[in-house]
Amino acid sequence: MYVRAAVGTGIVGVMLIAAACGGSETAPGEAGASATPTATAGISATAAATATALAQPERQADGTYGALTEAEQRLADRLAGPFPQTVFAKRTVPLTDLLDGGVGRDEGIPSIRSPLFVDSATAGEWLADDEPVVSLAIDGEAKAYPIQILMWHEVVNDTLAGVPVVVTFCPLCNTALAFDRRVNGEARVFGVSGLLRRSDLVMVDDTNDSLWQQITGEAIIGVDVSTQLAFVPAQIVAWSDFRDTYPDGVVLSRETGFSRDYGQNPYAGYDRVGSGTLFPVAGADDPRLDAKERVLAVEIAGDAVAFPFSEFQASAVLTAEVASTQVVAFWQPGALSPLDDSMIIGGRNIGAAGAFLPVVDGRALEFEQDANGRIVDLATGSVWNVLGRAIEGDLAGAQLTPVSSANHFWFAWVVFKPETRVIRGGG
Repeated sequence: MYVRAAVGTGIVGVMLIAAACGGSETAPGEAGASATPTATAGISATAAATATALAQPERQADGTYGALTEAEQRLADRLAGPFPQTVFAKRTVPLTDLLDGGVGRDEGIPSIRSPLFVDSATAGEWLADDEPVVSLAIDGEAKAYPIQILMWHEVVNDTLAGVPVVVTFCPLCNTALAFDRRVNGEARVFGVSGLLRRSDLVMVDDTNDSLWQQITGEAIIGVDVSTQLAFVPAQIVAWSDFRDTYPDGVVLSRETGFSRDYGQNPYAGYDRVGSGTLFPVAGADDPRLDAKERVLAVEIAGDAVAFPFSEFQASAVLTAEVASTQVVAFWQPGALSPLDDSMIIGGRNIGAAGAFLPVVDGRALEFEQDANGRIVDLATGSVWNVLGRAIEGDLAGAQLTPVSSANHFWFAWVVFKPETRVIRGGG
C-alpha cells in the first residue's frame, strides 16, 4: 500500500498500488445511462473544495500559462528534488492539477527499460488463454505485453520493427496506449513519474524531465511542453487471440529485474460499474455513461467518438463516421478484466474491442455479426477476429488497417475529450 497525496493542496488520499452496422449517437449533455457520483476515497469535501478554490495562473494566447502562482511555486520547489531538470514555468496545465502518487519516481512502480521477451510456448506456461495482453504489431512484427506485468510497471520502453516505442498502462483509467517515443528524431526513454493528473498516469522522460500525460501523449510541463507523441495502434486482447493471430509473436518476459506479484490485481473490484473513482476528477460525472463503463475511444483530426462496451452486447459490430472517415469497431468475448478479482485469472469475461478502416485492397467492406456470433463481411462471408484479421473464408489472412484507439473507462476519456460523441447500436 502506498500513499497518494495531492502535493499542491495538502489533500491526502489512500489507494492500493503495489503496483450490427450503423448506430445512433448522443452528444455531450444528452441523457443516457444514469450518472455515478465520483468517489473521493480518503478526501474530505472541504479539502476538495479548497483545492478547487486555489488561485489559477493566467493562460497565454499560445495555450501555456504565465508566471507561477504562489501555490504553484511552492509545489515546484517540492518537486525540484526528483525532477531537477523540469522547467515548471513551461506548462499547459496548472501545476496544482498534479497529484503525488507517493511511490517515488520510478521506485514503487519502476518502468521497464531493457525488456526481455519469450516465445509463445514459454509464455503459455504462465499465461492463461483468456488473460489480457496489449497487442502491438508493426510491419509484420508483433509483441504481446501481458497486463499482469504492466499492472506493476505501467511503462515499457521497447523497439519494434526498428521503431522506438513506449507501451503504457494506467490501471486507474484502464488505459493501454503505445507511442512512438521519438521527439524531434531523438528516441526518448520514459519512466513513471509517480504523479497523476485527472487520475491518469503522468510519464517523465530522462532527457529533460518533461512530464507527459499518458492518455493524450502530450508533454504538459517542461521543455517539451505541447509536444505530441505519435500514437501507435495497440489493443488489449485475450492472450489466445494474440497467439493465434501472430504465431511468431513474442511476449514480454516476467524476468524484468524486479520482484513483483505478477498475476495479482491490487485494485480488486475497481472496475465495477457504479464504484466511482478513487480520486476526485472534475468532469467525471458526464451523465451519458457510468464513470466506469468501458469504451473503445477513437479520435481522428479532433473528432472523437466512444463505442460503449455495453452496446457491443447487442451487436459485435458498430460503425461511425469520424472526421469524414468510416470506422468499424469489432468486439469479441474472451478477454478477462484485469481489475475485477484479486487475481487477474479470476476476473470476469469482458471481451475485447478494436477499431479499423473497413477496406481491403481498396475494396470497402460491410460487416455484421452472424447467427453464430461471428464477425463476417457481407461481400464474402469471411470470418474476422477482434484484431481485424480474416481467419476463415475467401479473404483468410487479410488484415484491416487498425485505427488508433484505446479501451478506457468512460470518465478517464471524457474528462480529456468532453465533446466526444457516444456511438450506440440501433440498426
